[in-house]
Amino acid sequence: MIRIAAVGDVHVDKDVVGRYRPALEQLPDRADALLIAGDLTRHGTVEEARCFATEFGGLAVPVVVVLGNHDHQSDQEQQVTEVLTDAGITVLECSSTVLEIRGHRLGIAGAKGFGGGFAGACASNFGEREMKTFVGVTEDIAARLGEALRSVECDALVALTHYAPVPETLAGEPLEIYPFLGCYQLGNAVDSAPTALALHGHAHHGSERGRTPGGVPVRNVAHPVIKQAYNVYQLLSESVDSELVSA
Repeated sequence: MIRIAAVGDVHVDKDVVGRYRPALEQLPDRADALLIAGDLTRHGTVEEARCFATEFGGLAVPVVVVLGNHDHQSDQEQQVTEVLTDAGITVLECSSTVLEIRGHRLGIAGAKGFGGGFAGACASNFGEREMKTFVGVTEDIAARLGEALRSVECDALVALTHYAPVPETLAGEPLEIYPFLGCYQLGNAVDSAPTALALHGHAHHGSERGRTPGGVPVRNVAHPVIKQAYNVYQLLSESVDSELVSA
């Protein structure tokens, strides 16, 4: 069994440092790895990235993250990534990593993702150049996430994004903003590989549980949704659905 702690949308700045750390120090007794689904910072500055590294770095378990839209706000995402990497935190963007955990290989493929909407209410790659560019970004990120997922050789595979791959975990958000919270292409990418679990954030007023069209469990781990420092999910158990539990 592999235990994954997960959270998103922690929005760390200097005022947040110290808030999560007491719970994070207990991670070795509760989980084998920590995955963070984007919006690590408030405005995406290098200073905030250093605050995040102080809060979430140096833990006794591996930490794997993707960036969110807030982490791009100041156009310093490359510098933010460098700060996190220097702190020993793995940052994924249309890429993957494999963690060795008690004889098992946990594969994680991650990407920020992008918007676009879901079946019956989505943007299409047609018309004005601006619209084609918008949807083109969505399609490109989803395609590269799918490639990353399919490239991993592991015992249990997790997809980590900021934007949502299904609409079910957006329930509670205004319908009008669904296209800015996720897209169906990410769900297709998740379903293109033997993914065991998909994690995302971004939807602060959404719901925790959903499922892709292909049946993969999806969990919205945005901090305002789970309302604690992290949830813990179990993989390689007898029944993934019944054994996926929060802690």
